[in-house]
Amino acid sequence: MRVILELIRILFILGVGGAIISTVLIAIYTSIGVNMNQYGWLGSIAILILLFVWYRNKLQFSGWYTGNGREKLPKKVSQALILCSLLLLVSPPLLSLSI
Repeated sequence: MRVILELIRILFILGVGGAIISTVLIAIYTSIGVNMNQYGWLGSIAILILLFVWYRNKLQFSGWYTGNGREKLPKKVSQALILCSLLLLVSPPLLSLSI
């Protein structure tokens, strides 16, 4: 039962958290003139990566699941994922400017 509750919690974090952050990001991108139909998906992937890193490094330790496999991401992996996510967040405005 705890595993199911944790899965629901993960879906809620990714779904609701991702939707709220995406709405803010779309508003920012639209205000600076980014073509959301062409490049909006890059920001969504960046948000999902950031939420994944946040869950694995912080949120998994405060949930219902207490079984095996609960460990933080290695520091280098976390840094690489955050760097990739930041590059994805910055790329839509840069790609819109080049066209």
